[in-house]
Amino acid sequence: LQKAAQNLKSVTPIKFHISSRTDAGVHALCNSAHLDVQRAPGKAPLPPGQLVRSLNHYLKPEPIRILSAHRVADSFHARFSAHSRTYVYRLLLGCSHHSEIPVFERDLCWAPAGGSLDVPAMRDAAGFLLGTHDFSTFRSLSSETPVKSPVRTILQAEIRPSAGLLSHHYEYRGLEFWELEFRSRSFLYRQVVRRMAGALVAVGQGKLSPRHIKELLEKKDARAFPPHAMAPPSGLFLKSVAY
Repeated sequence: LQKAAQNLKSVTPIKFHISSRTDAGVHALCNSAHLDVQRAPGKAPLPPGQLVRSLNHYLKPEPIRILSAHRVADSFHARFSAHSRTYVYRLLLGCSHHSEIPVFERDLCWAPAGGSLDVPAMRDAAGFLLGTHDFSTFRSLSSETPVKSPVRTILQAEIRPSAGLLSHHYEYRGLEFWELEFRSRSFLYRQVVRRMAGALVAVGQGKLSPRHIKELLEKKDARAFPPHAMAPPSGLFLKSVAY
């Protein structure tokens, strides 16, 4: 983005401010950012449509596309003005080995080992995540741990069946797609959504009980998180940012 923006011929350097950060390997269906383009004296402001076309022209080799652009007030900030962020985690059930994942779904979902999941138990467990809690147990120990508040409010934690890309063409394989959707004003940096998703899958597999989720929240200790219960990044998508 920074490199593409150099071609906009702004008289001052352009810097993108992105709304959300994600772990390596995580995807974004729709992220948002703001930037300031200072035009040369006497030149009209850059029309939003022209901005979109220009950036996309220089982003051709990258898996990034600008979907739309809007003029905003000077007080707007892509990160701090957001009211909520929604993440979706995609699960694929019915694969006994990773080689059975459809090629068009590779690196776009998680196929946990084992058979079907106990979805009612997962929904019971998700209920414990809703509301305002200290999520210390669900974040990794990092350099920002001592200074960032671990308290967050989860507005949505939903589990629902979904459809895979072209899945209606291979219904005979008996594969099932599910989505876990989480919404909050903000999430703790580094792996919180992946840990919530992994813990819910562990409940669905019978490795944890729904009540264990409540107990993990109460422990407020990252070291208490069950080993090997974190979901991989490939299934996680930033779905939307609301303003």
